[in-house]
This record gives sequence, structure tokens and C-alpha cells, in this order.
Amino acid sequence: AFEGADALRKVTLVDQAPLGRTSRGNAATYTKAWDVVRALYAKEPAATARGLGPADFSFNVDGGRCEACAGEGYETVEMQFLADVRLICPSCKGRRFKDEILAVQRGGVSIADVLELTVDRALDVFRKEPAIVRALGPLAYLGLGYLRLGQPLTTLSGGEAQRLKLSRALGESHEGALVVLDEPSAGLHADEVEKLIHALDRLVEAGGSVIVVEHDLDVVLAADHVIDMGPGAGASGGVVVA
Repeated sequence: AFEGADALRKVTLVDQAPLGRTSRGNAATYTKAWDVVRALYAKEPAATARGLGPADFSFNVDGGRCEACAGEGYETVEMQFLADVRLICPSCKGRRFKDEILAVQRGGVSIADVLELTVDRALDVFRKEPAIVRALGPLAYLGLGYLRLGQPLTTLSGGEAQRLKLSRALGESHEGALVVLDEPSAGLHADEVEKLIHALDRLVEAGGSVIVVEHDLDVVLAADHVIDMGPGAGASGGVVVA
């Protein structure tokens, strides 16, 4: 039986499924940190003098993005029998934005430079911005501090994608939340598994609940309750053994 579901406000599945099929999504947009970054650049004196708003600092909509590559930074050449080839946009040189947008800087850093920052570096640059720290902090905590903010989600491994999903869950309200994870230790080093366990502990301590499908003994050991399914695998399983 499953009891107490009325106490749940939301359920989040964290698995290794790809985060998207478009190269436009990245760590900054997925964690919502990019919305805050765009708002900050729109407040810069150089931006207000040009009449620029947050939308002008988006590479996904018309306005400040480079129209030659539609904000991609690359132009895709379709090959008939081979994989498509991506060439750096000759207009913006891979910077994604028009020159007037790139001219707006915050502490000597342009909006295009922000996309090249790693998560760890961005946390240092925006350390006085609580919303950005709250959005990106979990990524560093889960060992993803090396990711570039502008790295397309389509280039992440299954383990990276799963930890990115978990990081967003960690940045949200935990009260009444149920997070279901499908083998989160897959592909992780023992040190990274330890960070994962600490992250799940934080989520529970904040009022959330966690269900993990897992075979890693360190993760199993950290669980409050263990349900062992079996006795075999696949068609030979499906029974509560212990």
C-alpha cells in the first residue's frame, strides 16, 4: 500500500534521460540563473542608455541576438550522407549577440563572456547575487562546477544530466516534495557518490522525501528504509524479498 500521498505537493523524477534535443538549452537556462543574469545586464547604465531590456540579452528571441545564426553562435551545414557540420558564425564569431549588446559590460564581463564561465567561476563573479548563488550553488555542490554555463544540454552525459536535474530540485522548495531517483550513482566516482548522499540528506532535512532505485551499497547504507526486490532480475524479480 501507499499511504500519506495527500501530504505531497509535487513529485519530481530525476533520471538519466536527455534534458532536450535542442542546443539552445544550457546549464544557465535550465537552472533559471540566466533570467537573473539578463535582468542584471539590463540594469547596467550602458544598457539603459541604449534602451535595452532583459529580452535583448536573450539568445533565443529576436532583438539583441545575432540574426545571422539566430543566436546559436554556429551555422549548421547539412551533409547528405554524413553528420551535420557546425561552423562558427562568421558574423558574431561565435559570440551569439550583436555588437551593441556585447558593448554592455558588468565588471568588464560581457553577456557572451558569462556563457563561457564555468559554474565555479560564475559563483565567484556573482557571489553577491543570492538568486544566482541559489540556482548554481547545487551544481557545484554535486561536482558539476566544471560545466560552462553555455554548454548545450545535448552534450551532457547521462550522469551529468541527472545531477543537473537534481540540482534544480535542490534549489526549489522541499516541503511536501517527493523526489524519485533512478540509479543516481551510475557513472559516478566514489567521492561524487558521497556528495550525492549529502545532497539527498539536505533535501530530506529540509522537509522533502526521497525514493531511490539503487544498487550502490554506499547509497543503500545511507537510506532510512531499504526494500529489497527480487529474488532475481527482470522477469525473475518483482517480489519484496526483505
